[in-house]
Amino acid sequence: MTEPEGTEEWPARSLLGRLSSPARRELLDLGTEVRFDTDAVLLRQGMNDRHVLLLLSGLTKVVAVVENGETSLLAVRAGGDTVGEMAAIDGCAPRSATVTACGPLTARVVHDGALRALLMRRPEVSMALTMVVADRLRWANRRRLDFRGYPAKVRLARVLGELAASYGTPRGDEVVIDIRLTQPELATLIGAAETTVHKVLRELRKEELLETRYRATVIRDLTRLRRLADLADA
Repeated sequence: MTEPEGTEEWPARSLLGRLSSPARRELLDLGTEVRFDTDAVLLRQGMNDRHVLLLLSGLTKVVAVVENGETSLLAVRAGGDTVGEMAAIDGCAPRSATVTACGPLTARVVHDGALRALLMRRPEVSMALTMVVADRLRWANRRRLDFRGYPAKVRLARVLGELAASYGTPRGDEVVIDIRLTQPELATLIGAAETTVHKVLRELRKEELLETRYRATVIRDLTRLRRLADLADA
């Protein structure tokens, strides 16, 4: 198949962005293309299905429910990324999270056997997927370290700064993160109480660092936000 129109430049750290053109075309030839509407559930926690979804466009949220019933936002995934690859690779445990569409999106449904066969014959794809998983582990480790090393305001700024770098769309002097992140989701993502997140967001808006809109967060001054977040210059 030809690559989807308008996606010749996938995010550099996504799976598709790491691959050479021949390997990327071979991966894109797998499976069947499907479309999802806003808020559609792509994968559901606890299910035993084994396929993987290769995201071609759009954004998703990855959430999990723990034993006490609390819901946690674990990650965001965008075009070029995969979701569900762990179940497809190990084939022995139920889905560990639910994946929901943040807006209309397109993906390819790839069966686990087809993915494993490609990984065996294409070491480049196998290595790229390993690097993607390593990046996700680093993200999780940074969040754990942030819990101990930074106050809530800095933790939130760090998460928003990283989301802006990975998924933000520059519009003039602003960067728009086209993901509806609720205050409870932000609270679980940074390990803070919802009331604390409410207070921090109010402070960031007052300082004109960000603005919250319907289904989007707008970073009004990314340089100052990254400085607050103690992040290296982009």
